[in-house]
Amino acid sequence: MQINGGVRFCEQGMKASIRAMHVQSEILGMINENVAGFDKVGYQRREPVVSSFTEYIGVHGLSSTVDDQVGRIMVSKNPLDITMANKGYFQIQTPQGVQLTRDGRFKLDKDGNLLNLEDNPVLSDSGMPIKLPVVPDNPSQVIVNTKGQVSVYDKNSNNLLVAGHLGIVDANGMAVLDPDVKQGYNEYSNVTIQNEFLAVKPVVRNFEANRQIFLIESANLQKVISQLGSAS
Repeated sequence: MQINGGVRFCEQGMKASIRAMHVQSEILGMINENVAGFDKVGYQRREPVVSSFTEYIGVHGLSSTVDDQVGRIMVSKNPLDITMANKGYFQIQTPQGVQLTRDGRFKLDKDGNLLNLEDNPVLSDSGMPIKLPVVPDNPSQVIVNTKGQVSVYDKNSNNLLVAGHLGIVDANGMAVLDPDVKQGYNEYSNVTIQNEFLAVKPVVRNFEANRQIFLIESANLQKVISQLGSAS
């Protein structure tokens, strides 16, 4: 008795071409998203990851990873604009739960709560929203040191009062010990336009190659159908 085993896969070229074009379109979408995010504060570029089975399962084998390299840091005129020279994320309390972001454009409400641009509370390292003990007359009276300690100048006592430490964590939620916080700066995206344009070329070539295969297969199929119709 002989037992034969193995994995065999055979399908029409048109289906394979359509699936491949779909994958290339999704990759182009990621590249376009990176280009669109070039001037966005806190944006981190997405890198497409193609698995070894993508040619068989299509877009289900395509995923992406986030490039966590630090972006372009530029001076801001707002003392409540905070950024980090090292890797890490601010924690924001949203209705959907705690979210991580590199966007450190913060503001204060009338009660002294530290909020992001969407009015969501900024969390401290204890997991609680940061609230200043006194409401400053000017945002410049808020001081944030390199470790992320937030203090405010109290004109009545002529002292700096500590409000808490920014809850800065890595992508896994672990505390970052040396975030190198910078006050009065914004971090723009880590996207390099030239690299994104270069990445487009092979994707477009692959798309056009599969498109040509699809057109050839389609023309041959139409020819066969026409011949069968005339023969009958």
